[in-house]
Amino acid sequence: MMRREMKGGDGRLSEVGQGFTLIELLVVIAVIAILAALLLPALGRAKLKGQGIACMNNHRQLGLAWQMYSQDSADVLVYASTSGVEGNGPDRYAWSGAHMDFNGANRGNWDPTFDMHHRPLWPYAKNEAIYKCPSDWSTVNMGGENKPRILTMSMNLYVGGFAPVPAWGDPLPNGTDGHWSFAKPFLVYAKISQISGVSPPSSIFVFLDMREDVVNWSNFMADMTGYPDEPELYRFTTDLPGMYHGGACGFTFADGHSELKKWRDARTTPPLAAPGDPLAIKTWLSPNNPDVAWLQEKSTRLR
Repeated sequence: MMRREMKGGDGRLSEVGQGFTLIELLVVIAVIAILAALLLPALGRAKLKGQGIACMNNHRQLGLAWQMYSQDSADVLVYASTSGVEGNGPDRYAWSGAHMDFNGANRGNWDPTFDMHHRPLWPYAKNEAIYKCPSDWSTVNMGGENKPRILTMSMNLYVGGFAPVPAWGDPLPNGTDGHWSFAKPFLVYAKISQISGVSPPSSIFVFLDMREDVVNWSNFMADMTGYPDEPELYRFTTDLPGMYHGGACGFTFADGHSELKKWRDARTTPPLAAPGDPLAIKTWLSPNNPDVAWLQEKSTRLR
């Protein structure tokens, strides 16, 4: 720091103030910039970690509600999805009937009283926040107002299945595979005891975070093409898993535990697409993708 002095009328020096030289100011600015560069990544990681912890708590609460419903229903599971058939009675036993898109006129996107509050799991977990990942900031415009969308979580389609349509001859109470050809050889679990009968419940997931650009009927259906020993045929169809937590996705498993899965292949986490039609059937070929193998192994088993 430099002391500034000036001569008085009698020729003597007198102190008039203190200040920084330009070099000293530049050094201080450089030090602040270096500290910010060091601290900001750490703060970003801390924020991601905090959001991941909150998401895991949401998963655990939903998983507990899912288990409690089954215990009160003679081991029978809620359906993972509605059928899409208007007036179909079994649809009321689907965990969610929200058909998500980016249309503000669709109240299921933003109004929890429209569908969420009337679903089988709601009495066991009356908390709207647990249905959404805290890292999902998607909104819809309703009457000029941006409203947060209310659903990120989706259910493994093979755990519960689509609500059956008796008019089509679908059996009750078993959920169906939706008549997807790649699902035909695989189990659609109707009870928790069926899961434990063929594999440890800790190895079959129930809920996962789903990307905002592909959330649609509140279910996630792994394309089982190539399982178990033809990895060159792996692909995603319509559904992609979430990647909000630094390239990782939150999961709840049938035994009640939750975890974050870090994806290994960039093809699993393409950039978010501009809002479009989440129901449009899309296929992403992904041969030899280890993430597809993991999802298939955690979704179901051969009949």
